[in-house]
Amino acid sequence: MNALNLEPILVKAAKGEILSKPEIIFLLSLSTEEELAALFHTARETRARHFSNKLFLYGFVYFSTWCRNDCTFCYFRKSNGLPHRYRKTDQEIVEAAARLAESGVHLIDLTLGEDPFYHHNGDGIHSLAKLVQAVKSQTSLPVMISPGVVSQRGLEEFAQAGADWYACYQETHNRQLFSSLRLKQSYDRRYLSKKHAVGHGLLIEEGILAGVGESLADIADSLEEMRKLGAHQVRVMSFVPQEGSSMSAWPTPDRMKELKIIAIMRLLFPERLIPASLDVDGVEGAQARINAGANVITSLIPPQLGLAGVAQSTKGIDEGHRTVEGILPILERMNLTAATAEEYKAWVDKERASLGLVNLVGEFGGLR
Repeated sequence: MNALNLEPILVKAAKGEILSKPEIIFLLSLSTEEELAALFHTARETRARHFSNKLFLYGFVYFSTWCRNDCTFCYFRKSNGLPHRYRKTDQEIVEAAARLAESGVHLIDLTLGEDPFYHHNGDGIHSLAKLVQAVKSQTSLPVMISPGVVSQRGLEEFAQAGADWYACYQETHNRQLFSSLRLKQSYDRRYLSKKHAVGHGLLIEEGILAGVGESLADIADSLEEMRKLGAHQVRVMSFVPQEGSSMSAWPTPDRMKELKIIAIMRLLFPERLIPASLDVDGVEGAQARINAGANVITSLIPPQLGLAGVAQSTKGIDEGHRTVEGILPILERMNLTAATAEEYKAWVDKERASLGLVNLVGEFGGLR
């Protein structure tokens, strides 16, 4: 293919037609300023058709940095002795969530490593469900729970407690690469946990890492797996080398790779949510990700509470940069605005209602 093939591919995508794997790889291979400008422009136009000029804002509470896993890419892997380990109390978590709600976020993302306190303790998952219930009661906002892999019973408890979302990233859908990133973990168990979550009425988020040894074909395969999974929120984050990890000497990729993936996600999933994470490059990197087609700002963290980020555990947090107050001026300069909490909840309610419809079709082979 040459540059002359770009326009028909973008026209096809703008019409909502499914792109082929070769077409996706072609878009991932774009390199000239003119080509990239056309890709990002089409992604923004697609976002505007479905979401107008409004973005959603997510509050992030990373309440335990203990983990039983030894993922090669992660700063908080169990064998790394460098991180500050903490486990916040329920009261501290609820208070942090309340501060985020007061600041104007639309969702509370409760995230932790696969902390043995919760995963090896018989009542641990139950206590997480009670925490979801407490945060939901305190904030009246949708809640996302990101606890790693849990059983179907745990997912059912989360749903009963009022959780709206379950997030569990595969990082890659190349099984061999997965096994080198998530050591001694089951690809199938992690993947199926998301399918089971949908069966319990939870919306799901799927995510990949860019720059960990994947090929362009691997990225295209991941996007197809996200489509088959029916993910309601899809994300990509650039790999950031972590001190004390076995990948500490790896380079972080050129951010253009992440931006192209965001734009292609917008073309492939026009009605889905796509985050611009502050966890990689802070607020400084938000504008480029939004210009690529993202419609969610994630990893907004209240300062001075001792809470960490993931990819960059301290970047911009205690300075107060990763707050609603810090991000709104950026949106204003881009002629964008934050949606209302009611608008976000309406989107969530619509998607969750569609899950019930899908489940009915699956159970009865069609609607009666």
